[in-house]
Amino acid sequence: MISQPSRYCTVELQALPSRIGQVRRIVSAQLRYWHQDPLIDQAALGVTELLTNVHRHAEPDKVCTVEIELLLDRLTVSVQDHDPTLPRVCDAGLLDTGGRGLALIAAVSEAWGVHPHGDAGKTVWFTLPAAGATVTLPLHLGRERKKRVVRTRPLVLG
Repeated sequence: MISQPSRYCTVELQALPSRIGQVRRIVSAQLRYWHQDPLIDQAALGVTELLTNVHRHAEPDKVCTVEIELLLDRLTVSVQDHDPTLPRVCDAGLLDTGGRGLALIAAVSEAWGVHPHGDAGKTVWFTLPAAGATVTLPLHLGRERKKRVVRTRPLVLG
């Protein structure tokens, strides 16, 4: 049984600094509308990083499409551009002013990846557990890995 239908929003834009702020506000407003307020900061950070990568690196143009989809217990945010060059996680130095975007996305998201489209470009995406979903996150303690359950919305018993 599907308790909630898919919720979907898409925006096509030129990845320019002024547009990136607008898309961040659109994503935030859409998540508020879907009652997913706890995801706003992570989703806004992630979409900002992906659009900044398009702005800095995409050739031949900066045209891209941002899609957000809430399906059951998972939010997926993706950015598609026309550059076939695949992104890679950099090992940014302490004084470097860039090169941390994908590492930030990896740190705040549940999962992320790239779908290449050959010469037509690529889609870079990340997922977040929806507010109210129960997820298992790794807890790193030394060399041991433990798992814990995190609830993003309080459990109401009644």
